[in-house]
Amino acid sequence: MASIDDWRKKIDELDRRLVELLNERARYADEIGKIKEQLGMEAYSPKREKEVIDNILRHNPGPLDDLALRRLFERIIDESRKLEREAMHERKKSR
Repeated sequence: MASIDDWRKKIDELDRRLVELLNERARYADEIGKIKEQLGMEAYSPKREKEVIDNILRHNPGPLDDLALRRLFERIIDESRKLEREAMHERKKSR
């Protein structure tokens, strides 16, 4: 039987991997912001945000319930939108 320290080590490793993945997602959001600015698009896309939420809920095997995942991803999407806006602002400023 695994000890509490064994489980904590597993959680620490997952947290490290999550940070890597979230930063990778943030880099992609930054690139999307640059493209959106070039195309004259808005940073906020309710349709796309709904698609993201629907996608993650479709792939949710639990034990987190859909509401918990929705809340987590709404925060992640907020940060992505912020990065997109910043990338758009920087591009406009550099012209």
